Amino acid sequence: MKHVLLGVLICVSCTAHAQDEGAVLLNRAVHCLAAKDFLPPSKAAKRTFGYLLDEKSYPGEKMLYVVEYLNATRPDGFVFTIFLTNHDGRQDFNIQNNARFTLSKDGDEGVSFAAPPLGGTWTQEHLVSAIKQIEKQPKITLSMKNLLAVDSSVSCEAYTDPQPKPATK
Repeated sequence: MKHVLLGVLICVSCTAHAQDEGAVLLNRAVHCLAAKDFLPPSKAAKRTFGYLLDEKSYPGEKMLYVVEYLNATRPDGFVFTIFLTNHDGRQDFNIQNNARFTLSKDGDEGVSFAAPPLGGTWTQEHLVSAIKQIEKQPKITLSMKNLLAVDSSVSCEAYTDPQPKPATK
């Protein structure tokens, strides 16, 4: 009986740790989305999000899908793809895709995009899959006031950042 209880405690502890890690990643990701002006303007003090950590789609890479719901009671919003890496003790959040979506009976497997996301069919299929998985999870409400504080352990990058010009010879 003691072994069963110990096993249950270990499972609960691992699940809680994974949720804590996910909450930290979501906070940092939303901070980067705000810092890079990807979040639509809003006067709301709190906003609603969901996320999915993906370590399978790109072997050896960690990705975070983040959904911002425009209204907590409506199934539409924005989806973001963020690659996670670590460099010199800093965690890098590299925003690589975003799209506006609506859950509906039309569209690809019940998800419609206002405009096709970058990356073609494969990317769109992964975004649809991520949105559907995030929909099954609890939504998380975050205070925007705290998300704009600078976190020195986080680096934010995006595909929209100016690229250095190639050196001329």
